[in-house]
Amino acid sequence: MSSIDILVSEVGPRDGLQSIKAIMPTEAKKAWIKAEADAGVPEIEVGSFVPPKLLPQLADTAEIVEYARSIPGLAVAALVPNFKGAENAIKAGAHKITLPLSVSETHSQANLKKTHEQVYDEVRKIVELLNTLPTDQRPDFEGGLSTAFGCTLEGEVPEKKVVEVAVKLIELGCDEVGLSDTTGYANPAQLRRLIKLIRAEVGNEKLQGVHLHNTRGLGLANTVAALEEGITTVDSSLGGLGGCPFAPGASGNIVTEDLVFMLDAMGLKTGIDLDKLLLVRDIVIAALPGEDMYGFTPDAGLPKGYAGNGWGIGS
Repeated sequence: MSSIDILVSEVGPRDGLQSIKAIMPTEAKKAWIKAEADAGVPEIEVGSFVPPKLLPQLADTAEIVEYARSIPGLAVAALVPNFKGAENAIKAGAHKITLPLSVSETHSQANLKKTHEQVYDEVRKIVELLNTLPTDQRPDFEGGLSTAFGCTLEGEVPEKKVVEVAVKLIELGCDEVGLSDTTGYANPAQLRRLIKLIRAEVGNEKLQGVHLHNTRGLGLANTVAALEEGITTVDSSLGGLGGCPFAPGASGNIVTEDLVFMLDAMGLKTGIDLDKLLLVRDIVIAALPGEDMYGFTPDAGLPKGYAGNGWGIGS
């Protein structure tokens, strides 16, 4: 990790696949994950431990986690909606688990079918379970602050409420919290403000990551604002696949290929080989025929003379 400035966390195999009707074959998922790891992507959220009847696209998550664990050097992350999901993720061997708590109570009911208090109870049980494990076998436990920048169901989400939920999750025992623009409402000024407000309450080390969408074209602008506030982990999805099934119109994660190009050009080390990353698209396109794949960098190609890290920065 010391050789990386910014950790790019690929969420396509989870956030991307949960948002489309097609079910990607298990072997194609494994090929996708292996190819991204080979390109140097250090962390991949490979699935979600939700009931298969709710998200049949992710029914093979346990098998995918076990496979991904066999790839040397890859940090394997998974989403968990509740204690049962966390239990299954731990059994499968995930290195990191994220429980998404929608700051908007209405969205929480739609997404997890739970009130905030009920989600807090799940968090308590997960922390108790984690505390029974040997330290070297405990996955990192992140509380995801979903709908932190606005909600398609409620509209504006008070920043005071976001901070309050972040503090509560840390008090309950989460290792960290992550800011999530579930609905694609965020703007750079809002990112800066909210990061400062939360860190003032929980400490810088407890908020390292952001999950941003490009729904209104501000994904990379928001990323730069977050980086300038000291954020070091950014989620993205190959080809921009994904969104939230319970947030209408919130399609479009940041495109991993565009993010890596931007970070490279800014002189920030990601450890990712962009040429190899661009080739991974072929695997996904072949497995999901007809599915839209986005990205300006794949369409335009790399600039003439592109030499990777620090390209475009004056000598």
